[in-house]
Amino acid sequence: MSHFDDDRPKKPTAHDVGSDLSMMSVEELNDRIALLQGEIARLEAEILKKSAGRKAAEDLFRS
Repeated sequence: MSHFDDDRPKKPTAHDVGSDLSMMSVEELNDRIALLQGEIARLEAEILKKSAGRKAAEDLFRS
């Protein structure tokens, strides 16, 4: 790796909601969409996990 590689802007690993999108390429926008879709899937999985735990607790106390 040459020392010139350090001068290139690094792609962000996160997306800031409301950030300026006008300077991003189509590829970068697609990368952001994929990143956000992955995060949505992770959030939905956590919701399912917590909902299952809550339902199990409710069922236990209803018995």
